[in-house]
Amino acid sequence: MPIAPAEDIRAMIGREVGVSGWIVVDQQRIDAFADATEDRQFIHVDPATAAQTPFGGTIAHGFLSLSLLSRMAADVMLVPDTLKMAVNYGLERVRFLGPVHAGKRVRGRFTLENIAERAPGQILLRHAVTVEIEGEDKPALSAIWLTLLAT
Repeated sequence: MPIAPAEDIRAMIGREVGVSGWIVVDQQRIDAFADATEDRQFIHVDPATAAQTPFGGTIAHGFLSLSLLSRMAADVMLVPDTLKMAVNYGLERVRFLGPVHAGKRVRGRFTLENIAERAPGQILLRHAVTVEIEGEDKPALSAIWLTLLAT
């Protein structure tokens, strides 16, 4: 995560802080996620059967796309130089908007909505996040992501 002085981070409220690099969501990644979560619905893991659906092939789990936010944030989410630890605090208004077909690339677009001090040494960041699919008009998902920082 990029490090910045606290005042520089506060200056980003209401602005896009960055766009992550692209991440390939290939069948191997989808299968590994299916194994980890025990969600082996055919639309994710059976290319032949999935090809007969309106999707025309396998698609990633929505929760797989959502779980990639941590990796995406590592590219762009600004944290203060006093950071000791960052933890997921929760999500609001998660919407899965478009399917991520096997083999596609996704990236996250982060806008800092708010910063709040929860307690001394605890800062809550609120980001609006959109996960874009390369070459697609409709994003994979949108969400409000809360991250609690210990400083």
